[in-house]
Amino acid sequence: MAIRERLSGNEAVAYAIKQINPDVMPAFPITPSTEIPQYMANYIANGEIDTEFIHVESEHSAMSATVGASAAGARAVTATSSCGMALMWEELYVAASNRLPIVLALVNRALSGPININADHSDSMGARDSGWIQIYAESNQEVYDNYIQAFPIAENKNVHLPVMVCQDGFITSHGVENIMLIEDDKVKEFVGEYKPEHYLLNADERIAIGPYAVSNYYMETKRGQRQAMLDARAVILEVAEKFEKMTGRKYGFFEEYRMDDAEYAIVIIGSAAGTCKASIEHIRNTTGKKVGLIKVRVFRPFPEEEIARALANVKAVAIMDRSEMFAGTSGPLGAEVRAAMYQAHAKAEVVNYFYGLGGRDITVSDFERVYENLEKMAETHTVIGMYDYIGLRK
Repeated sequence: MAIRERLSGNEAVAYAIKQINPDVMPAFPITPSTEIPQYMANYIANGEIDTEFIHVESEHSAMSATVGASAAGARAVTATSSCGMALMWEELYVAASNRLPIVLALVNRALSGPININADHSDSMGARDSGWIQIYAESNQEVYDNYIQAFPIAENKNVHLPVMVCQDGFITSHGVENIMLIEDDKVKEFVGEYKPEHYLLNADERIAIGPYAVSNYYMETKRGQRQAMLDARAVILEVAEKFEKMTGRKYGFFEEYRMDDAEYAIVIIGSAAGTCKASIEHIRNTTGKKVGLIKVRVFRPFPEEEIARALANVKAVAIMDRSEMFAGTSGPLGAEVRAAMYQAHAKAEVVNYFYGLGGRDITVSDFERVYENLEKMAETHTVIGMYDYIGLRK
């Protein structure tokens, strides 16, 4: 019987870590992810788990220690946000190229500068090409569920890539919501015991982890990482199917909301999807206009063909980025979705908007105006406001 509880997103992640009881957790505090290692330290001090908590002097050291623990054969985790991830930058690439199944709890926060401690996706999107699988959550329930699913994905022998489980800072990380927890024994069975095949402390096998790769070998390493990312697609769906059988909660690469007959669609990542859903219901109930939403859950590997199919019948699409990329026409999500639609020869008008940078609010009425713009674009075949910022002060 599932356990009904009220938890913040940070509490939910920490509770999932407690249930999994990993071998090692190195961490260094940074807002708004600080609570995760704090809760873990309490669990360990109270004797509830036997995870080895390593106090380090920086986030670079936190990921370095996590890499070392994972290479030695331990199930290793850590948590960070924003500038903490930036300080880990070198080690993110090391973890991915060494094919280490680390799970990182990332609480999304704007990168400096100017200094800001609120939610946007500039930290994780900055690391989108580092070789990590990226999974995003709309709600506290989703971040809990995503975190539990991350381990069998990362540790699958056809994948062996690190996974970052992302949630929006303060919006879900500190906001308290009703949540359904899974019983400890079911979580342990679902995640299973970690049994590495190749690791540094295996006395029967001599291996090198992270050796210097000359040009004769480097490209093959990258091709191997790409194949693992491709193979992760099937594994992500297999794990989600198994999770649904256990909990009844269904997950995929993305969620389609009122898309069966949608003529105008928004594509978005993270907690703002809930506000967009409210606008969809209001628009449909008051005007009857056919509006819908695609909420991207898995950004790496990016589900290009699946998203193109989901948008095949719409007249106009707005892609909403919570991270600036300073490119000519789009943000990170915009670039991926527009490329997917171009490859699929989609006929819809497409626009890319920026919203919520540095924690700026986005409202139901903001989304309603976006849908109004989409209707106009479909009628006139003229893109309205490409590269506009939603809610920008004049």
